[in-house]
Amino acid sequence: MSKRILVVLSEYGYWGEELVGPLRAFDRAGYETTFVTPTGKRAHALPPSMDAEYVDPPLGRPVTTPEMARATRDVDESSRLDDPLSLRDLLPERPYFSAPDHLRRLEEYHRALDAARPALLRYDALLIVGGSGPLVDLANNERLHELVLAFVEADKPVAAECYGVSVLAFARDLETRASIIKNKHVTGHCKEYDYKDGTGFLNTDFNMGPPPYPLEYILRDATAPHGRYIGNVGKDTSVIVDYPFVTARSTPDSVLAGEKLVEMLESGLRRYGW
Repeated sequence: MSKRILVVLSEYGYWGEELVGPLRAFDRAGYETTFVTPTGKRAHALPPSMDAEYVDPPLGRPVTTPEMARATRDVDESSRLDDPLSLRDLLPERPYFSAPDHLRRLEEYHRALDAARPALLRYDALLIVGGSGPLVDLANNERLHELVLAFVEADKPVAAECYGVSVLAFARDLETRASIIKNKHVTGHCKEYDYKDGTGFLNTDFNMGPPPYPLEYILRDATAPHGRYIGNVGKDTSVIVDYPFVTARSTPDSVLAGEKLVEMLESGLRRYGW
């Protein structure tokens, strides 16, 4: 029976190769892929990720090949990403502490969460695609946190790329407040790769200077005391597997990340890159 992958995309722009790279690995393996966004709106690729001449400011060179730019445009313009699932529809929202009748609402929330999990766990693995968009609507999305926690508790693989790795740092059991990547080895967008100006998004006129937080520092803190952030700065690729997580630093790591997730599902890979 074909394996099923649930792919999370930001509504504020994903980086093309970070979807296309893993998607190719899934397609080759014959996997069924389903897409989900925070509110069910169709996701689109960030324009620079479809431009082979775009020079990435931190690296000082183009980061998208002409072939990958075309492949991203083909996926983005196809019907494949139409009608994604909605996290808002799939999972309940935790009530405010100040809500009237808070205890009853919290009990109802947990009942709804338990009822939602079986449908979510029909999927064999979860992928969170990176880009600048996740800074806006994925990193601190409590519904997405609950989705990640459900996969981890079910011992199913979770992959994240670039700024999508922020979700793993913030997904926490609210009883302990400890990150699920505590004592794990991960990679993610390193400080050297951060923009100094012009971090942009889709569906808004807002553009900021640098990202609002240095993900590397957050990951270093979240993996302590016995885990580690591994940036592999100066190396062509950085993909880390510390089961059940597959993490990828940035754009050039996307193809390898997809391959390692497939290897995890097919061959039981549990460790790579550290």
